[in-house]
Amino acid sequence: MRVVVTVEGRFARTPDGAIWTQTGQDHQFWTGYLAAFDQVRVVARVRDTTAPASDAKRVTGPGVDVWPVPYYIGPYQYLAKRPAIGRAIHQAASDRDAVIMRVPSPIGTILAAARERRALPYALEVVGDPDDLFAPGVVDHPLRPLLRQRYVGSLRQQCRSAVCVAYVTDGYLQGRYPAGQGAISVAVSDVDLATAAYVPTPRGVEQTRHASTLISIGSLEQRYKGIDTLIEALATLVGNGRRLRLVHVGDGRYRSQLQAHARRCGVADRVVFTGSVPAGEAVRQRLDAADLFVMPSRTEGLPRALIEAMARGLPAVGSTVGGIPELLPPEFLVPPDDPTRLADTIATVLDHPELMAAASARNLARARDYSAQTLADRRTGYYRSVAEATAGRSGQRSYA
Repeated sequence: MRVVVTVEGRFARTPDGAIWTQTGQDHQFWTGYLAAFDQVRVVARVRDTTAPASDAKRVTGPGVDVWPVPYYIGPYQYLAKRPAIGRAIHQAASDRDAVIMRVPSPIGTILAAARERRALPYALEVVGDPDDLFAPGVVDHPLRPLLRQRYVGSLRQQCRSAVCVAYVTDGYLQGRYPAGQGAISVAVSDVDLATAAYVPTPRGVEQTRHASTLISIGSLEQRYKGIDTLIEALATLVGNGRRLRLVHVGDGRYRSQLQAHARRCGVADRVVFTGSVPAGEAVRQRLDAADLFVMPSRTEGLPRALIEAMARGLPAVGSTVGGIPELLPPEFLVPPDDPTRLADTIATVLDHPELMAAASARNLARARDYSAQTLADRRTGYYRSVAEATAGRSGQRSYA
């Protein structure tokens, strides 16, 4: 049986027909589905390019192909290309395919509606919350309220209709978007870390005594990572006489605005924007050189960057959104968009080396719940449930 998976990633296609990504959704990521299926078809936006980016990884390969959807960025381009996008998505899956949508997703919403019209089964992987994603201050767009209402309603309806639903959180997304009666519902993270991602031991008190470097990681394509809030908190801390610096790993269209914001706050010399950094060892080196990880996001599913930081034994402070409270205890959490509370919490943590050392040990232990070995069996079990549910609804024989 083939599985067709929709994803909101943006891929690049070189003249030889190979598909490339600059995210973690490379060929190795998709081969995990082959534990239950014979073939994986990924449905995603694809643009043509003459050569892959220097940090790109190949997506296509044995057992994995990509069905291209016309490339778009933002609601306006989506609306302009909507007819062509719809045609591509409708042709991506046959009646005999298993279908999994990674949602929330415009692409997934189109395919879900097509499957429902034909009384065909589909499954979901719920990786985020559109209610937070389109909240005020997260996305600057005149259609934001309408998009928020539409995608929240769509996701609730999709979860009620799906035969199987996997959530990346332990309970947060399940509470907001419950699966329908009789559906298979599981909690299984889409984050799984290799052995090399973990440090062997946590940081001790002496390693945390003279902390001076904060680090944040995330795309700057949208404002939801809350880096503006972190810059304002840093300005407060520096104004109180603390010798701190912030390193942000990641790039996007809001980078120049955030650099200007740092200048206005008087901390331009204390903030380093590294731009894009290749996943893996290069990111781990940045984490190891820092003292405290900060994630002031306005919305999150289950944040990979935070788990990766925890795996390096980094103490961490985060906001009270999405799956972050499932990873960090209350004393390390602050409301989003509250630079004063964020500054106070960072100061409290930095002023107590024993607290930081204890957080390092706790974070490292919690991150081990997301090792590839720990999650592989649970994820494979979910894929097999999808195959069996699809076969049962379509009269096929499951042979995974």
